[in-house]
Amino acid sequence: MKQYIVRRIGYSLLSLFLLSLTIFVFVRLTGDPATLLVEPGASEADLQAIRVQFGLDRPIWVQYWHFIASFLTGDLGESFYYRTPVLDLYFQRLPNSLLLAATAMTFSLLIGIPSGILAAVNVGKFWDSAGKVFALLGLSMPSFWVGLVLILFFSVYLGWLPSSGSGTVWHLIMPAFALGWYFAAAHMRLTRSSMLEVLGSEYVKLARLKGLPEALVIGKHAFKNALIPVITLAGINLVVMINVAIIVETVFAWPGIGRLLYEGITFRDFPIVQGVVVIGGAMIVMVNLFVDILYALIDPRIRLES
Repeated sequence: MKQYIVRRIGYSLLSLFLLSLTIFVFVRLTGDPATLLVEPGASEADLQAIRVQFGLDRPIWVQYWHFIASFLTGDLGESFYYRTPVLDLYFQRLPNSLLLAATAMTFSLLIGIPSGILAAVNVGKFWDSAGKVFALLGLSMPSFWVGLVLILFFSVYLGWLPSSGSGTVWHLIMPAFALGWYFAAAHMRLTRSSMLEVLGSEYVKLARLKGLPEALVIGKHAFKNALIPVITLAGINLVVMINVAIIVETVFAWPGIGRLLYEGITFRDFPIVQGVVVIGGAMIVMVNLFVDILYALIDPRIRLES
């Protein structure tokens, strides 16, 4: 078990290293941030002064080493545009992203899991067909398009909900729905497939042969075991929602981490982009590491096969 954990930690650190290297290189391919930080018509001397101020004049491998060394000490650098430590900006936006992600996740679970159970119990019937249509629409329609349609209908035509911003529960409804529909569809499909697998198992057949009520068979014996992969996916999806809801937060001007990442890309703010991406990647890697270790503790076959 110790060897399995050490191996998984090694893979996680390697993943983070490759992620940090990739995002560090790619943000520098977007252009010179100094041109966006000076007044129009600035001289080359002014541009060079900005590069020196933010360390952009140093060799790229020196910049990367400084980035990694600072990250290991908890310092993500200072934003070029806001002139504020990136970590401070991140934690300022984090509560808004947590609120949006928690609301979207609640919606996705309340809709996805029951619809998945209904579809599995009623294979080939109306609820199964309705669930497939719901999942197909949720997985096919881009979240930004869903957000724009919601704004057009509920804000422009009906005037019921605010089109952007934050501060009240009414500001939260549309972005949470636009963000959560895709994940609700994913949870619905996984719940359906997992339930179908469990409903065909021997212990469920035995429970029915014993004459147990169908509701008890489905709710206690089938659903409990089918829920394990759904919970795993939900945990990973929650981390993804917090860190990469860029499009939805931009469409609704929601002041979260996704919006911060969009601003960093727009202004070529290297420290913001690097910090947000690496923190998000670290969260996802940690969740996957925890799940891998938990699975190995539950099922010895996993660590023995590894």
